[in-house]
Amino acid sequence: MKVILLTDVKAMGKRGEIVNASDGYARNYLFPKKLAVPADKQNLNELSAKKASDAHKKDLEKQEAIRIKEKIENKVLVLKTKAGESGKTFGSITSKEISENIEKQFGEKVDKKKIVMKEPIRAIGGYVVDLKLFEGVICKLTISVTTE
Repeated sequence: MKVILLTDVKAMGKRGEIVNASDGYARNYLFPKKLAVPADKQNLNELSAKKASDAHKKDLEKQEAIRIKEKIENKVLVLKTKAGESGKTFGSITSKEISENIEKQFGEKVDKKKIVMKEPIRAIGGYVVDLKLFEGVICKLTISVTTE
């Protein structure tokens, strides 16, 4: 029996795949637990519509990521912090602070999880961090850390 998986099922397949399952397994396990639905015309049409909708959403997200990249790619983010005489900051500058300052200075929201830093910034100077805005859309952001 062909079924459409609604969730990932171990040893069967991933969500949204059409797989062959034995009749008993489908009727007694997959259907009652809402893990799959029969692969009839209506369910196949719903699946194709959902896939088209997901592809459209993904395309919109990618376009938004490209727009953000073009807006902030060659600009310098200036962060002011307190530092000692040796140039070391009191505390460190984290991806959360960078995210907040991108929103203040450039007017764009970038999730702190999308900021890739090898380690937190702990000294005055210039740094370059990567922003992974979307699959294949990576922006290099220059950060200048100065004293207040």
